Formats: sequence, structure tokens, C-alpha cells
Amino acid sequence: MSERRLRGLYLVTPDTADTVALLASVERALEGRPALLQYRSKQPDQALRRAQAHAVAALCRTAGVPFIVNDSLELALATGADGVHLGRDDGDLGAARRALGAGRILGVTCYDEWPRAEEAVAADADYVAFGAVFASPTKPAAVHAPLELFERGRRELGVPLAAIGGITLDNAPAVIAAGASLLAVISDVFDAPDPGARAAAYAALFDA
Repeated sequence: MSERRLRGLYLVTPDTADTVALLASVERALEGRPALLQYRSKQPDQALRRAQAHAVAALCRTAGVPFIVNDSLELALATGADGVHLGRDDGDLGAARRALGAGRILGVTCYDEWPRAEEAVAADADYVAFGAVFASPTKPAAVHAPLELFERGRRELGVPLAAIGGITLDNAPAVIAAGASLLAVISDVFDAPDPGARAAAYAALFDA
């Protein structure tokens, strides 16, 4: 997976049971040309999650934006996703890499844990994510991941780095300067009056 492809805004969907509203928001946000879009849902209704994931995947394909599934390798494979993003409790990284094959994206959440980032790289992850970089309304109790992790990662890991947690247009430049190639954002895009325009503003940060 090329570094060029894995650079820019990494849109993450809001968690909602309202599929109609979700798809309308995603369609608008995709107009801003994010680098990736991740379907993230903690809804207990598995049928709802499958239906939403398939629908979001279709929108991403139409827009030409790679589609990633959070937490579930099974759902990623079932939807023909371009990749999966796995946390600590989401399965073996090596097994996920083998199931995905070489052509799809494996992303790994590393929280503030440098050894986990090294483990992810050893498992042939395409990117590693550190967070929460700032206080996050989505995960208010998340551990803090300092910007120094991105500075070290840029020097030592050799893969793109994703920043997660509390990112806004105001603090994003500092995160990019520290070494982040991807900015994972939910609220600051999907809560904006025009998600497409806000997504485009993030993309412009990487063109500067």
C-alpha cells in the first residue's frame, strides 16, 4: 500500500442506529475526498451493522474512497472492504494479515504503546494508529498518546502513522508536523454544517 494513498483525512463514521441519516452524512462527507473512510459501530444489532456496512461500502466505491471496517475482520471480509482496523481485543494480527492478503489494508490501534506498534509493523500492518492525541468526545476515558510518539514513529517504524482522538482543524497542523500521515476524525467532520466542506478543509492541510 502506497504512502501516497495513506495520507490525508481518515474519516470515521459516527455510531448511530439511524441508517438513513448515517448514509446521508457519509455521502456528503465523501465529497471532501478523504483518503480513507472507516465504518465504526458499537451497535448491538449485528444485522443492522452488516446492513450499514454494506451500504457505506457501496457509497465509498462510488466515490472511489477506500473502505475500512473497524474491529471486525469477519465484517470486513463479508463486505469486500479494502481493509480492517483492529484494536487490542480484535484478534491476531498475523492471522488478519493472512486473511486479508497483501492487497488490502491492515491498520492497528496502538494507543500509547510503543511495543504494540512494533508488533503491528512486524505483522505487516499498513499503518499504525496512536491515540487519543487530544481529549475525545467519542472516547472520553481513552489514554493520552503524546505527539512524541509520532516523532519517534516517523524515525523508526517505516509505516504511515494515524492520529486518533479529539482532532480538529485547529490542532491538526501540529499533529501533521509531528509525523502523522492520517488524521482519524469523527465529530469535527460529521457534526459540521457541511461535512463535505469540512472534509475538504482537512485534505487541504496535506496539500499545503
